[in-house]
Amino acid sequence: MTAPASGAELLTEPVDVCLVTPKATRLEEALDRVPAPAVRDAVLVPLLNGLEHMALLRQPLLRQRYPDARVVAGAIRLVASRTGPGAVRHEGSLAAVQLAPGAEALAAALADAGLDVAVRPDETGLLWDKLAFLAPVALLTTTLDAPLGAVRKQLGDDLRALVEEVAAVARAEGADADAAATLAFMATVPAVMTSSLQRDTAAGHETELEAIGGAVLRAADRHGVDVPVTTRVVEHLRARLA
Repeated sequence: MTAPASGAELLTEPVDVCLVTPKATRLEEALDRVPAPAVRDAVLVPLLNGLEHMALLRQPLLRQRYPDARVVAGAIRLVASRTGPGAVRHEGSLAAVQLAPGAEALAAALADAGLDVAVRPDETGLLWDKLAFLAPVALLTTTLDAPLGAVRKQLGDDLRALVEEVAAVARAEGADADAAATLAFMATVPAVMTSSLQRDTAAGHETELEAIGGAVLRAADRHGVDVPVTTRVVEHLRARLA
C-alpha cells in the first residue's frame, strides 16, 4: 500500500496535535519550524528515541514559547526507513504506539487508522519500556554491523547482559522493567531486523548514540547502578564514531 503525504518546511496552520518526530540530535532545529501561533493549545507528542528529550521539551524556555501547549509523552515501535526525499518505507507489520494520559483523542484516531495503540498511566515506564528493547538491539547491531539474528548468534551473552543491565537502570528510575519479558519479545522479532543507529553509522550520518546508549549510562550513574557491559559497548562505539 502507498499513502501519499504532503510536506512543508514550516508549520503555518493551527493544529490540534503536533507529533514531534525528528532524530534526537535535531530536536531544537525541528522545533524552530513550529511557530507558536500554529501550536496554540495543541498537544505536543514527541515520538523520539531515548528519554532525555522530555526534559528539554519541558524547559522554561520552551514553555515560554508554547505557553498553552501540553507535552504528552509517547513511544512508537516500528521498523521504517527513508528511501528518498519525502518517501518512507514501513517494513514489516509492527506499528505500536503508547501514549501517556492527555492524548486520548489522538490514541483513538491512530487506533482507527489500524495502529496498535495503548494509553498508559506511567510516563516513566512508557519511555523505559521502549529503551529497554531499543538500547540493546541498537547498540549491538551497530557493534556487529549486522541484523538482530546475527547478534543473537554471535553476541548472545552481551545481548542478555545488556537487556538485564538496562532493565536494572529502568527499575532504579521507577519503571516496572522485566528483563525476561524483553528477552522473550526480542526472540519473536525477525532475524533481519536492523536499527537506525546501525544504518546511520554505516552511512556516515549523525547518530543517536548519546540519546540511546549515553542516556542509559547517565541514568545508571545517577542511581549508582553498575552496567559494565553497556559501558564497554557504548565506549567502544563512542571511540569508533569519534
